[in-house]
Amino acid sequence: MPINASVLYDHVTCPQRVALDAFEDISLRDEINPFVKLLWEKGSLFERETVAKLSQSFLDLSSFEDDEKERQTLEAVKRGEPLIYAGRISSGDLIGLPTLLRKEGNGYAPGIIKSGAGEEGASDDDDGKPKVHYAVQLALYIDVLERLGVSSGRHGFIWDIHENEVMYDFTQPRGPRTPGTLWDKYQEVLAGARAILIKDFIPQPAYASGACKLCHWYTNCLKQLTDSDDLTLIPFLGRSIRDVMQPIIATIAVFAASDPESFINGKKTSFPGLGPDRLRQFHARAVLLKHPRPTPYLRGPITLGSASLELFFDIEVDPMRDICYLHGIVERRNGDNNSERFISFFAEEETAQAERAAFAQAFAYLTAHSDCVIYYYSKYERTIYRKLQAKYPDVCNGEDIERLFDPARSIDLYFDVVFPATEWPTNDHSLKTLAKHLGFGWRDTHPSGAASIEWYDRWCKERDIKIKQRILEYNEDDCRATRVLLDGVRSLAHLQATAA
Repeated sequence: MPINASVLYDHVTCPQRVALDAFEDISLRDEINPFVKLLWEKGSLFERETVAKLSQSFLDLSSFEDDEKERQTLEAVKRGEPLIYAGRISSGDLIGLPTLLRKEGNGYAPGIIKSGAGEEGASDDDDGKPKVHYAVQLALYIDVLERLGVSSGRHGFIWDIHENEVMYDFTQPRGPRTPGTLWDKYQEVLAGARAILIKDFIPQPAYASGACKLCHWYTNCLKQLTDSDDLTLIPFLGRSIRDVMQPIIATIAVFAASDPESFINGKKTSFPGLGPDRLRQFHARAVLLKHPRPTPYLRGPITLGSASLELFFDIEVDPMRDICYLHGIVERRNGDNNSERFISFFAEEETAQAERAAFAQAFAYLTAHSDCVIYYYSKYERTIYRKLQAKYPDVCNGEDIERLFDPARSIDLYFDVVFPATEWPTNDHSLKTLAKHLGFGWRDTHPSGAASIEWYDRWCKERDIKIKQRILEYNEDDCRATRVLLDGVRSLAHLQATAA
């Protein structure tokens, strides 16, 4: 079975997906998520737009398919065409469809056009790192070029959404904490994918909340995980830890019934890569998941703030358009849910002017109430507001943003409360999971931030007021879910105080 760039990309994210795509009954797949379809469409559109803007001449092979495309590519390479678009190369079980092949010296370097950043973790102060799922794709093309004797070296490039050319050097060490090179990583991923496709290795599913929910095998895998009582259903216990624990502890039930201290020797445990404190925490979560009447609880002190006016804050961002299109706030007075009011600031147009206006209005509202407490879930809102301030410095300055998110008046319910101080009988700690556990329900049948992005894309194309209303209702429900979570945590604190 041939190995292409998509197989390696999927293997980096989830080896199980490689196996399921190759061998599982396709009738068991979920419908492709609309947001995933949107990503495909945007990626293809960005590629076409980027190629159309090229000032240098290039050979376009996009109209050819399969064997003819490959024949045309090899002839172009022999002729020494300076730039080849949409070619095909292969050798053995490897098939490559590089977006670009660029003549460099006596050989060719592959390139990919991506509608995302070429590196991860990049900022104004720090260089980013190559994305492994991009790197393995480039490496496959380099590998084939080497086998064909026409490679210019172990390097390639990404043309990204910011119009940057990002070079990937496969010969340099990846970093002080990551031994080996990107080429070593490619060889590891290639060997893993090849073992799966020739059935030398059968991977297991593993639960990863965000990535799993967008996959077309989500329902299938979740059933397998639930039926097998898989350890990765314990929050933050990932595939690698599961794999080292599984020979001794096969299921959550076995783990819950065990004595964690029997696996601890000083500062180490029986499981490489897992320390004593994390083992104890995972065990406590296993016990909670298997309790016949599980109840969330506090495991540390918390600060929740107190004010007559509470603001529950949530934003929506379209990363493909690089626009924050909605700032939503539910205000509650004196703890009375009947007093709740939803306020929204929506970017009607996908323009910088509309984004700035919505940001300015939301910022003015949030800072007008100095006596309030603001609640949000995770650092995303603060991160995006810092970016908006840098983008629109006439609205406010950096110190204004830091004052807005000062912990004295703004509380991140995830990083300040849920993550450090609570335990829940759930498989993850997303806002939707915890709020649903507390009985809250979204009005939309398929609520998610990814879905909201797809809805906003449709709004930009159709201007249908029903789509806008769907976006606003989803955001309002997210804000109300934050309030439900706050009240739920407060009840835990009350129960703990009463017990004490």
